[in-house]
Amino acid sequence: MTRPVIDVSPLPEYGFGHRSLIWWATLSMIAVEGTMFALVVTNYLYLKGRAPHWPPGVQPPYLLWGTINTVLMVLSAVPNELAKRAAERLDLHRVRLWMMVCIAFAIGFNVIRVYEFRSLNVWWDENAYGSVVWTLLGFHTVHILTDLLDTVVLAVMMFTGPLQERRFVDVSENAAYWYFVVGTWLPIYALIYFAPRLA
Repeated sequence: MTRPVIDVSPLPEYGFGHRSLIWWATLSMIAVEGTMFALVVTNYLYLKGRAPHWPPGVQPPYLLWGTINTVLMVLSAVPNELAKRAAERLDLHRVRLWMMVCIAFAIGFNVIRVYEFRSLNVWWDENAYGSVVWTLLGFHTVHILTDLLDTVVLAVMMFTGPLQERRFVDVSENAAYWYFVVGTWLPIYALIYFAPRLA
């Protein structure tokens, strides 16, 4: 008795969302990195709860650069979403356009982040407050830099090829990771810039 053979050759070799292995890998990485951020935030809150004055011996960070970066971060979600939608439509022209806009936002954010570090009013080695604030900002900066690098590599591939449909899946997942970067920044911003003012 012979079994019927199912011909799967017409099925696409890529898939978006949960149908993609890259989606699951991105989700797993977000879970691990989200846990790391939660642990550092818990450390910050623990130290804050034990200190009679917060921040200890220094002024709270200046709001200007952190606020500018927060506005840029939130605004960057728009071209990021447009790049994601274009990728899911396999629209190469718009993917290229919106990825370049995303790269410009990420470069701007990283340049301003230098000024943000300088306006913290504390160095990482001054006390526990300085250590935890620099760790939070440093970890987030690493995420921005790695996503910038990933976006640049994907953009180069979109311009130079060889171009396969699965590269559009990579663009879509890169956008999903950027949402994580934006989502983690908002509570970190509140913690670094407003928690010291509420003490």
